[in-house]
Amino acid sequence: MVEGMLGRTRAAVKGLSPGYFALVMATGIVSSGLRLDGATWLADILLVIAGAAFVALAVFNIWRLVEFTSRASADFFDPQRAFGYFTSVAAAGVLASGVSAHGMITLALVLFILGFTAWLLLGYAVPWATMLDRSHHPTVRGANGSWFLWVVSSQSVATMAAILERHLHSAQHLFAMLAVVAWSVGVFLYGAESMLIALREMLYDADFAPSYWVCMGAASITVLAGAEILASPGSTVVTNVAPILDAATVMFWSFASWLLPMLILAFCWRHFVRRISLAYDVSLWSMVFPLGMYAVASVHLGQVEKLPWVEHIGRVELWLSFAIWCAVFLGFVRHVCRVLSGHLVPDAGSGPRQVT
Repeated sequence: MVEGMLGRTRAAVKGLSPGYFALVMATGIVSSGLRLDGATWLADILLVIAGAAFVALAVFNIWRLVEFTSRASADFFDPQRAFGYFTSVAAAGVLASGVSAHGMITLALVLFILGFTAWLLLGYAVPWATMLDRSHHPTVRGANGSWFLWVVSSQSVATMAAILERHLHSAQHLFAMLAVVAWSVGVFLYGAESMLIALREMLYDADFAPSYWVCMGAASITVLAGAEILASPGSTVVTNVAPILDAATVMFWSFASWLLPMLILAFCWRHFVRRISLAYDVSLWSMVFPLGMYAVASVHLGQVEKLPWVEHIGRVELWLSFAIWCAVFLGFVRHVCRVLSGHLVPDAGSGPRQVT
């Protein structure tokens, strides 16, 4: 029995999605939102779940890289899956934000260093492997919403740096500069990737997969990062770019707000018109994270810009994202139980297979 479970675990690790850290991203950001709304005990529970998931996924990814190197390498060169590796950066970011709220600044700094290092390495390696090396896969055909995870990771680094700026006064100017640089990179990437993905939708059939929600998540975390930088004590670089940050933050919030109804309509079209199954899949976390991030970003923007109605929108939408998180998390627990019991066979090529 133990050997059988170990074998099923190995099979699951072999087919593990590079984007599974989205589980940590979604859980961590909903936890941050609940803390903002005063539900601290509930926020702490989700933060513990996010932390445990982060450690487990780190172990599984190292295991996969060592034992199933060819599979991990193939994902790295696949435009449809490679950008999922950026979820590790954003996962470190939401955890850093969560632990800093508990005063664990040293742990937050460690998570920042891990996230920043991964952001630098992946930021050069993944685009080269997927966009510049065309010998593996066609580039534009493989573009999808997961490409916005590059933006999300950049703004996650900016958010972490802005938070640490408030706690590490001796390095305040360094973290302020890092925050502004990472935020600026994220903004430029958002524009570039939007054009690539729009081109893909014009040339090929649109499927409106859950990964496209990351488009809104990327816009929302740009708002959050901008609000965090504006709320920082300030340094020369922040003071100089504050008007641009202020204007761009409001513009990105407006765009994220415009995207939300469109994504809801696309979701209804996909699942109620085309009748695509709503069975659990890792990509569903790509819907939960943007909803949670939009809520948190709205609360922060409302506080920084003195717009109580924007803050109210965020607080209401937060509980919607928490309800959706609960539904997806229950699906995740059921999925794991079925995989470990042998009722579901993971297959990286076609997804989990039902055992009959």
